[in-house]
Order: sequence, then C-alpha cells, then structure tokens
Amino acid sequence: MTDSQEGLVDGLARVAAGDREAFRLLYERTAPKLLASARRILGSGSAAEDAVQEAYVRIWRHAGNFDPTIASPIAWMTTIARHAAIDMVRSGAEKVSAASATFDTELAERLAAPPAGSDPLATSRLSACLGTLEAERRGMLVLAYCYGWSREELSDRFGKPVATVKTILRRSLAVLKECLGGHGR
Repeated sequence: MTDSQEGLVDGLARVAAGDREAFRLLYERTAPKLLASARRILGSGSAAEDAVQEAYVRIWRHAGNFDPTIASPIAWMTTIARHAAIDMVRSGAEKVSAASATFDTELAERLAAPPAGSDPLATSRLSACLGTLEAERRGMLVLAYCYGWSREELSDRFGKPVATVKTILRRSLAVLKECLGGHGR
C-alpha cells in the first residue's frame, strides 16, 4: 500500500470516528477524482457536483464500513460517487419517462399553434417536416432534443441497439435539415 493510500485509510478511520478535520482533508484530496467520475456519468458539471455532495454524505455515514482488504480507499469512494451519479440519472430518467408518456400530444399542441411572437412560418415548416418522419423516428428526435434523453435511454425505450439509435437520430436530423431548406449532410 502506498503512503497516499495509507493516508486515505487513516483518514477514513478518523472520519468513521466523527473527525470533521479528517473529513475536510479527505475531501480536499479526493474530490477532483470523484467529481471527474460523476461528470463522466452525468455530463453536467452542476449535476456532478450534486452527486459528489451526496457521495460525501454517504462516505461520512458509512466510513466505518470501509475495509482496506477489499478495496483501495479511492476505489471505494469512487464507487460511492458513481452510485450517487447513477442514482441521479435514474431519478431523472424516471421523471422524463413519466413526462414523455404524453410527449406526442404535447408536441402536436406546440407545433399546431406557434407561441406568441414566434415566426409562424418557421413553426409550421418544422411541424410539416417532423410530420414526414415516421412516428418512432419523430419520437426519438423529440425525446433526444426536447427532453434530453440519452442514446442509452432511447435504446431502452424503443428496444433498439444504441448504435441503431445513433444512426436513426443522425438520419432523421438530415431529413429535417433537407426539409427545412438545409444542404444535405
């Protein structure tokens, strides 16, 4: 075990005993790594910060459960941060999934009557162009670009491989671009 790892093991033991100063030092030494791990999962810096905050609450509460014979301190803490980030993804996906049950109706309502002050021609053209896509492709585009669904979430929802979802999105965007007067790919 390296000196750095021994320092973290000692820090976790002190945190388990309720030592706030040890917790502060542990945070200073490990937060960048945990933040990077959460950011890879969540994409957003602010969401990653929230996940890391939750991770450190869990670390504070469960430091006594850490066993250096099973994992290194940083691996244990990174796993906690990853789980906190994944929990955030799942809770967000559940919210989006519940909202998406009515997305076709909401989209139709939004596209049928443009918002006040908007360019009605642009909205009606977009509506017409979206109408040229089959329902599944239109649904994928709306969930991806209006609701922020990931390719993985779309893959689960539509029962297609992630690579296929990526291709469908790319081709559908190309169709929309062409329909709206863009220049192909």
